[in-house]
Amino acid sequence: MKSSLADMKYHSVLFCLFIAAGTQAQDTFSIVAVDVSTGQVGSAGATCLDDGDIAGGAVIISDVIPDVGAVHTQSYWTPANQNAAHTQVTDNGLSPEELMNWLEQNDAENNASIRQYGMADLVSGTARAAAFTGTNCFDWKGHIVGDNYAIQGNILLGEEILTQMESGFLETEGTLAEKLMAAMQGANVPGADTRCLNEGVSSQSAFLRVAYPGDDPNDLTLDIVVSSTPFGTEPIDVLQSAFDTWNETSRIDSPVGTNPLLITRQANGRILLNWDGPFPVKLVAFDLLGSRTGSITLTESWTTWNLPTNGTYFLHLSDAGGNLLSTMKYSGNSPAPNTQRPDRE
Repeated sequence: MKSSLADMKYHSVLFCLFIAAGTQAQDTFSIVAVDVSTGQVGSAGATCLDDGDIAGGAVIISDVIPDVGAVHTQSYWTPANQNAAHTQVTDNGLSPEELMNWLEQNDAENNASIRQYGMADLVSGTARAAAFTGTNCFDWKGHIVGDNYAIQGNILLGEEILTQMESGFLETEGTLAEKLMAAMQGANVPGADTRCLNEGVSSQSAFLRVAYPGDDPNDLTLDIVVSSTPFGTEPIDVLQSAFDTWNETSRIDSPVGTNPLLITRQANGRILLNWDGPFPVKLVAFDLLGSRTGSITLTESWTTWNLPTNGTYFLHLSDAGGNLLSTMKYSGNSPAPNTQRPDRE
């Protein structure tokens, strides 16, 4: 079950009570990134807090804006700063660098020195990114900014947590989601968030979210939230397992020259097809008995298709002349990608 921005706002009172209790409330290591070639926008992170401390755990910091970018507001998170950041991006079109400057100058509690932010966005086929780390965030603290990503963290075991996240992201070949998952594995170190060192885990909650072009902000194509885990269970491992299940059943790359067909499972029997051409091409679905169950003609890069039934299909892709380009197998009846873990023990 994923946490929407509305849910985050609703539970902000609980979080304020948590702050008032005197606990150092921080969200710890995270990454925002975009993919210019696919138009995808992504967000991932973890912290040594869970659903029992704040509704949703680490995901509270994530604001993914499809077709635009992603913003993380962390370290003494407040809904006022997060909502203001969202408005400055969506209504006023601030760039990542401009947003960092605006948030520093317009902190809701006039205390930007304890905050940490990161943003990556897409503008006219160009990626941009920026980050901010306040001087009074808890050590170790810092951030790394690349062309299309920003990685930030505080209360860390050391700088290596961020550099290992960056290495995982940059050295992984694959989709934006796969690169983000690899970045999270870079922080899969006991005590990455030093408050979790005695438990022998990196954190207590984690998330991975990716918006595809045209996604509804409250219904992202990939939205995995591990809001809590049993004592001693590594949430990044739980996140990896959930992602592997989603990735295995929802994405099939079938090379045709240099143009792969990308298939992503969505809700209610829908799949999202991405084909870079040539056009038109025809996709025909057959069931396991060889009976034709449906077809669709692709005339543009992104197409949503409602499969006729759940189940396993063989998909045949043909060009306008009827020449078979590729055959692939697709399973449409696997578990939903959103994952909620039981309360900690």
